[in-house]
Amino acid sequence: MPDIPVSSLDPRVQKQIENSQIALQRGNLDYVLDVTAQVLKNAPGCLPVRRLQRVAQLRQLGTKNKLFAKAFGSVTQAGFLFGGGKKDPTKALENAEKMLSADPTSVPALKLLAEAAQGLDMPETVAFAWESVHELNPGDREALLNYGEACLLAKRPKDALRAADELLKLKPQDGDALSLMRKAAIAQTTEKGNWEEKGSFRDKLRDEAGSTMLEQASKIVTSEEMTHRLVEEALARLEAQPDNLNNYRSVVDGYKKLNNLEAALEYVRKARAIPAGAGDTTLAKQEVDLQTAILEKRIKDLETQAALAPGDAALAAALATARKDFAETQLADAKSYVERYPNDYGARYTLANLYFEAGDYQNAIANYQQAQKNPKVRVAAITGMGKSLMARKMFDLAVAQFQSAKSELVGMDDTKKDVIYQLAQCYESMGKKAEAITEYKIIYSEDIGFRDVADKINAFYSS
Repeated sequence: MPDIPVSSLDPRVQKQIENSQIALQRGNLDYVLDVTAQVLKNAPGCLPVRRLQRVAQLRQLGTKNKLFAKAFGSVTQAGFLFGGGKKDPTKALENAEKMLSADPTSVPALKLLAEAAQGLDMPETVAFAWESVHELNPGDREALLNYGEACLLAKRPKDALRAADELLKLKPQDGDALSLMRKAAIAQTTEKGNWEEKGSFRDKLRDEAGSTMLEQASKIVTSEEMTHRLVEEALARLEAQPDNLNNYRSVVDGYKKLNNLEAALEYVRKARAIPAGAGDTTLAKQEVDLQTAILEKRIKDLETQAALAPGDAALAAALATARKDFAETQLADAKSYVERYPNDYGARYTLANLYFEAGDYQNAIANYQQAQKNPKVRVAAITGMGKSLMARKMFDLAVAQFQSAKSELVGMDDTKKDVIYQLAQCYESMGKKAEAITEYKIIYSEDIGFRDVADKINAFYSS
């Protein structure tokens, strides 16, 4: 039961899928879910349809009582999780789909989907399941690693490389991630070599064009003209049903596709102003994301203009103002989030960094202290606290932080070199030249080219 593209399905089914894509834009989620369920029943390996189904499920979850859905999903999955996907993958797939229909955010259901898809030889669906788990829990190392391995089996080495790179950001010396990266690099090289050795140049172009057509046929593609029409229809429905969140979402999605971010932001804010959208966290996040995207685009446009007119003082001032607005917005959003979720210590680390960049070292220190409770950012938070104390000229307190970070770091990578360098600078600022040189020598013995360490060591011995 391999993975299959939309283009291999019966033309009548393809038409149903096309209608479902339009129905999704119009907020007719029940129709989308009915059609996708029917198609997947006969073609479970059709990943584009499964992706379409998941989008509709997640949107529907946003319109109903989430606590009830999750509670119902928990009850539902209790009866399904005892049967393993390896013994009867077809039954396991059916159970996983029922669980996801009740609660699309169920991680156990997605894991069961991955196991069932593996048993049914559907590597793309396996990768999709682990990708969905990763999206729900970005810090879940196991999910990200499994996603990367699944991408390898699905012959997607580029995606596997990206997963390995993300794993190494979480843990620089992760052996499994390094192994995944090596395998993915080899697979990518082999894939490229196979293309170069395959047939005549004309055959290669024909095969590549065919692959592109199949890929395009399996994607949800809407022309600009169609998007304009869908936005107009959604606006008309919104006028008739001003309390329906799905209508707002359709308008916002349409404007985003048209790259009209300002209009999209306007309707997100209107959606949040009605009772149904006031407590919707997805809308709150969407508002922040759109604000950020608009400010980033504004900065990019001004940077381009300023590069073309380097002597224009007005442009330079506008760019400085845009950057200041962006920094203030980022800080306000991070502060608001931490106020709502004070025990999210990863978020506190982000807030501390923003305070540090703004020159508010006192608040940076307070949040770096709290962020140290998160093991993933502990050392970075200790280092940040040291730099904040150093900026306030509290060098003895900064030394204690850098020494702590130095002792916790294993291996002489650039992160540890930076910590030792900062420690040495603190000693220099305190007039303790011997202690500073001792630290510089540690870096020098490992990396003579790191910053100006060679100059400092040479000057020491010259004197």
